[in-house]
Amino acid sequence: MTLEKIRNFCIIAHIDHGKSTLADRLLEMTGTVEKRNMKAQLLDKMDLEREKGITIKLAPVRMEYKDHELNLIDTPGHVDFSYEVSRSLEACEGALLVVDATQGIQAQTLANVYLAMAANLKIIPVLNKIDLPAADVERASAEVINLLGCDKDEILHISAKTGQGVDQVLEQIVSNIPPPKQSQSAETRALIFDSYYDDYRGVILYVRIFDGEIAKNAQIKMFATDVSGTALEVGALKPGMQPNRALNTGEIGYIVTNLKTTREAKVGDTVTLANQKITEPLPGYKDVKPFVYAGFFPDSNENYQLLKDAIEKLSLSDSALQFAPENSPVLGFGVRIGFLGLLHMDIVRERLEREYNLELVVTNPSTDYQVSLLSGEELDIKSASELPDPAKIREIREPWIKGEIVVPDSYVGSVIQLIASKRGVHKNLSYVDSRALVSFEAPLANLLTDFYDQLKSITSGYGSFNYELDNYRAEDLVRLDFYVAGDIVGALSIMVHRSEAQSLGRETVQKLKDVIPRQNFQVALQAAIGGKFIAREDISAYRKDVTTGLYGGDVSRKKKVLAKQAKGKKRLKKFGKVEIPAEAFTVMLKRD
Repeated sequence: MTLEKIRNFCIIAHIDHGKSTLADRLLEMTGTVEKRNMKAQLLDKMDLEREKGITIKLAPVRMEYKDHELNLIDTPGHVDFSYEVSRSLEACEGALLVVDATQGIQAQTLANVYLAMAANLKIIPVLNKIDLPAADVERASAEVINLLGCDKDEILHISAKTGQGVDQVLEQIVSNIPPPKQSQSAETRALIFDSYYDDYRGVILYVRIFDGEIAKNAQIKMFATDVSGTALEVGALKPGMQPNRALNTGEIGYIVTNLKTTREAKVGDTVTLANQKITEPLPGYKDVKPFVYAGFFPDSNENYQLLKDAIEKLSLSDSALQFAPENSPVLGFGVRIGFLGLLHMDIVRERLEREYNLELVVTNPSTDYQVSLLSGEELDIKSASELPDPAKIREIREPWIKGEIVVPDSYVGSVIQLIASKRGVHKNLSYVDSRALVSFEAPLANLLTDFYDQLKSITSGYGSFNYELDNYRAEDLVRLDFYVAGDIVGALSIMVHRSEAQSLGRETVQKLKDVIPRQNFQVALQAAIGGKFIAREDISAYRKDVTTGLYGGDVSRKKKVLAKQAKGKKRLKKFGKVEIPAEAFTVMLKRD
């Protein structure tokens, strides 16, 4: 296929605006998939994607239309996977911007548009779901015109579900998206925009060839990781794998390699031939760093090895997953895992429970902190229990994010209040028609637990939220510890700002009181900063009436028996162990 006839494009949109449905219609109309093999969300391979109705792993597919070769990449819409989206955009020359006509522009739409503009892509605006009674085409069109500065007649009106207007989309792709540029370089260079691990074939790379060609059985090399391997098979996805002799300049396809883990071939890396020395890799590669950490513990210690094996298998196909063993006196042996965000954490937890039949206890998610010691040493801690002696610490820095919230203008006041309650700083407010865009900065740790739920509830479900990591800032942070019956429970310790420690300590011990069952002796629940207790609740003991067997006689007989019982309770208090149920470790997840 000549370069003039190739079109590489992707679909960008907010979650649930109809990306995968539009991809299904394009596959159907170009005859790539036969009608009898068609099913909804065809490119979403995981059961989880189908159930949640979201795209987690991007998927490329090649279509033929009017003797042109169309390469589509269906990207994830969620903020946790924005690095994958940015790599996919780098592999394309154009993008279909899909906006739901009933909801208009949302936060993630804005974020993806900015990424597409930064990559210099030709953007084709598409209004979807125009067949729904709630569709407000005029308002949504005005928002798109404001955002892109395009003309009203450039916006395509479609219904991806019924197929109305989708033929127009295909015509626009062929006529408006530019073909790939002719390579000026003699070196072979290809961009990895995704990679995954196949149990039977090893690591499979999804690549876009920028210069040269990669043929079957060629010796290849990854630039950033400096790992060599063999291209056992190359070809295109239609949507099943279709082997070919070689992948040439401008094409998007797959390479089956003999590599053992995706850590050797990371998203954004440059692939070249092993016998070539390239000096300049393709731009934009960065190591993806997780910034949400949680402890995963098996329900019983004998399942620890199963959990470890399961995480190792998952990490073969997910290079962003980082983990280290962790030990807790209460929960036993477990693993501390780093994630890109809360959705990523949810998906990994569900996959571990479903695919490997594990019962898990997950501790409260936290972020990482940078600690400077008086000795000049710098530490990076992933959980509060790793914090060194406060007397040795010069400062603690926590990650802050830059966020954007898009809401109908009537909810602006309550959104700004919510940001302030999370120690956030409201930066900017702009209006697009009847919608407001609120820009703010806030500490990541305060948004981890239930910020998104609270945003949805105060905006009646209309608010949408997008964020990116900004920097680390020194704050007055302390470690808040929790004691159960006089014993510190390390897995419950959290890092918190000093101004919030008192209220959070009180709130948490009250929740623990509801969760921890009563014992035969009184149990004290305490919150402390260092050696100073700041909150306390008591779980009262079961009271057994030991005097029921006595009848009549002197009152001193009763007193004698009660004194004996009190002595026994005192002894129990010394030696009795409190069973802490699994729910106690997730009380922080819902702070309402």
